[in-house]
Amino acid sequence: MPTVNAYAATSATGPLGPVTIERRDLGPHDVKIDIQFCGICHSDIHTVRGEWGDRPWPLAPGHEIAGVVSAVGAAVTKHAVGDRVGVGCLVDSCRECANCKAGLEQYCSRGIQTYGSVDRDGTITQGGYSTQVVVTEDFVLRIPDGISLDAAAPLLCAGITLYSPLRHWNAGPGRRVAIVGLGGLGHMGVKLAHALGAEVTVLSQSLKKESDGRRLGADHYYATGDPATFEQLAESFDLIINTVSASVDVNAYLGLLDVNGTLVNVGAPPQPLPVAAFSLIPRRRSFAGSMIGGIPETQEMLDFCAEHGIGADIEVIPAERINEAFERVLASDVRYRFVIDASTIG
Repeated sequence: MPTVNAYAATSATGPLGPVTIERRDLGPHDVKIDIQFCGICHSDIHTVRGEWGDRPWPLAPGHEIAGVVSAVGAAVTKHAVGDRVGVGCLVDSCRECANCKAGLEQYCSRGIQTYGSVDRDGTITQGGYSTQVVVTEDFVLRIPDGISLDAAAPLLCAGITLYSPLRHWNAGPGRRVAIVGLGGLGHMGVKLAHALGAEVTVLSQSLKKESDGRRLGADHYYATGDPATFEQLAESFDLIINTVSASVDVNAYLGLLDVNGTLVNVGAPPQPLPVAAFSLIPRRRSFAGSMIGGIPETQEMLDFCAEHGIGADIEVIPAERINEAFERVLASDVRYRFVIDASTIG
């Protein structure tokens, strides 16, 4: 098996550093990708710090991968050498269950994640903080020419994580949508909800990013640090998407929903989020969760973004600054997604 350069964690407590990792030999249905850019997702931090359970070490994270096809297996029909492609949070699934057959591979109970999962050959998958990856062709996405590869990388997780619930809960003209948090996920939610035609409100802790929120497409912007906000906006929304990866007062946000409204959690804090029954019952409200999208929906999202000129707002960094970037993500000191230049991994 060939080896490639990567940045990986060797424990849940230490920094990431340069290592070499193995990639499988190219199979008949495999695509080899020369990685050019990889986004840094909050999930990467949760995972390598053991907050979502133990992982085998060393582990190279990264599931917002954008690059160019450098080789294809003999039976590959969907991609060719030179294609601009991406890989998101999944690199395979069972292909047989009802969810897989419906294009909802993200809900396959035997899905194989891009890093930290047991692959079909028994090895542990390694992510995009590396120079190359080999992925079965069915889980490789086409990146349209209208999006630069660096701005496209975060779409493979942050973009689809917001696009999927916006589409599922029918965000569009006449719908009042609130995005909680204006970070890596939230800024994509504002852009996508606006492009879908919804009336968009940002609910952020303070007003310090208001000019950014409005530039991205928000019609309204409110500070959740002001208790009056929750009184002023009571029963104002059809859909609220919470992107915050920390504990919030779910019941307070449920109070902002109109009849039949839904609060969707896409942020994944490690602690429980208590919900009072009477925050739901009197207005037939719903509290839901959503993951990424399946492969068909992810391709749909990429095509939608190209059509509407949407990419992530990014700060491109060399690999040697990954650990610094992790700390800045935790301090909300990025506008709005770090992207690693894979040419600096060596």
